[in-house]
Amino acid sequence: MRVREDWMLDMAWDLVDVRTFSDEGQDLYIRVDAVVLAQYDKKNGLTRKTRMLAILGISVVVMVLAVSIVYWLVMRNKMGKWKITDSYGACSLPNLEDSSSRSYLDGIRRDSNFPVFDLKTIIAATDNFSVANRLGKGGFGSVYKGLLQNGMEIAVKRLSKYSKQGIEQFENEVVLIAKLQHKNLVRILGYCVQGEEKILVYEYLPNKSLDSFIFDEAKRSWLDWGKKFEIICGIARGILYLHQDSRLRIIHRDLKASNVLLDTALNTKISDFGMARIFRGDQIEANTNCIVGTSGYMSPEYAMQGLFSIKSDVFSFGVLLLEIITGKRNTNNYHNGPPSNLIEHIWDQWIEGKAMEIIDPSLGETYLANEVSRCIQIGLLCVQEHATDRPTMSVVVFMLSNVTPLPSPKRPAFIFKSTSNTKDQTTNEGANSINEITVTKMDGR
Repeated sequence: MRVREDWMLDMAWDLVDVRTFSDEGQDLYIRVDAVVLAQYDKKNGLTRKTRMLAILGISVVVMVLAVSIVYWLVMRNKMGKWKITDSYGACSLPNLEDSSSRSYLDGIRRDSNFPVFDLKTIIAATDNFSVANRLGKGGFGSVYKGLLQNGMEIAVKRLSKYSKQGIEQFENEVVLIAKLQHKNLVRILGYCVQGEEKILVYEYLPNKSLDSFIFDEAKRSWLDWGKKFEIICGIARGILYLHQDSRLRIIHRDLKASNVLLDTALNTKISDFGMARIFRGDQIEANTNCIVGTSGYMSPEYAMQGLFSIKSDVFSFGVLLLEIITGKRNTNNYHNGPPSNLIEHIWDQWIEGKAMEIIDPSLGETYLANEVSRCIQIGLLCVQEHATDRPTMSVVVFMLSNVTPLPSPKRPAFIFKSTSNTKDQTTNEGANSINEITVTKMDGR
C-alpha cells in the first residue's frame, strides 16, 4: 500500500513506516527538525562529559589512597626496624655487609612471637617502679624486680630517659639476645616501647649477680671451690657460644662480675648485651672511637687504641677468673708502696712461686691445689698484654676441662692502676666506665 508523500509531511512527529522490511533489513531515513537535533546532541554530550569526569575523579582518589597506604606501610616498616648505623665511632651497631648476618637480624625483627609487654602490665608488676623493687642501677637505667599477675617473677630493665645512648643500647640488646639460646646466657622474655619508655623484660634470677657473692664478706663463704669452678666453666662456655657456636660472632665487651647472674642453683647466666657487637664470619677485629666498658676489665688494646676482638673478651674473662679465685677486685691497691692492681699483684706472686697465697681465705682447705693453681695460670694467660698471645675461648674451655701441660704466661699489661687521688674509683668498686658518657656501675641484681 502506498502512502501519499504530502500526507507524511503533514505528520510532524508521528511518522509511520507502513512498508514491510525484508529479512535482510532496509535503511530508513527520517527528516528531523535541526533545532531538536541540536538539543538532543547537546544533552548527550553533557552526559558523556559528566561520566568521564566522574571516572577520572574516582581514579585520582583511588590512586591517592593507594599511594598513601603504600607510604604509610613503608614508614611503619622503617619505624619498626631497629636502627643500624655503619659508624663505629658512634657507639652503634656495625654495618653488616654479610647477607647471612642481615637475614638473621631481619628474622629477629620480624619475629611476631617475641612478646611485647603493655606498659600498664609493667607498672603493675613493679609497683610503679618502686625503689623497694629496684635490683640495680646503671648508666643506662635501673633494673627492677616484678611480679606478673600469673605469679611469674621477672626482672625489668628500664632505660633512662636522659641517657644519650640508651636507645642504641636497647636496640642492641634486643637484636642480639632475642634468639640466643644457651643455658649460660640470661633469657629475655620480651620488651615494651611506649611513649618515652623503653623496657626489657628478663627472667628473674633470685641470687642476683656474682659480685654480690665473691666480694661480700658474709656471702663469699657460700661458694666452695667446687661451685666456684662450675661458675668459671659456665662463664667460659657462655662466652665460647657467643664467639664461636652462635650463628653470629658476638663480642660482649662488658664482661664483669656484676654482669654474671646466678639462678636458684647458682648456675651462671651472662647478661647485659647493651655494649656487645656483631662480627661477620670472616671479621677478626674492629676499631671504635667510642670506648665503652668498665675500668679494670678492658684489654689494653681496646682501652688505649679502641681495638676490640674476641681476645678483648678473653682478657675480661681472665680478670674475672682471677677475681673469683681471690675474692678481690682488680682495681684495689695491693702494696704499701707504688699502687698496683690485682693482676700485677698476682703476677708478682706467681714469679716468686707464692701464687697460692692469693687464694680467697674463705675457701679454707676445701679446694684442690692443682686445680686452683691451674686456673691461676689460665687467668694469667688470658690477661697477657698482646692479644695474639692470649688463647681463644675454645682453648680456654679445653684447658679448664683437661690436665694437659699449660704454656708459661708472659708478663701482663698493667694499665688499670689506682692512684692516691682515685679514692672514689676504689669506693665505687671499680665499676665506673672509662669514657665519660657511659657509666656501667651496677648493684647486685
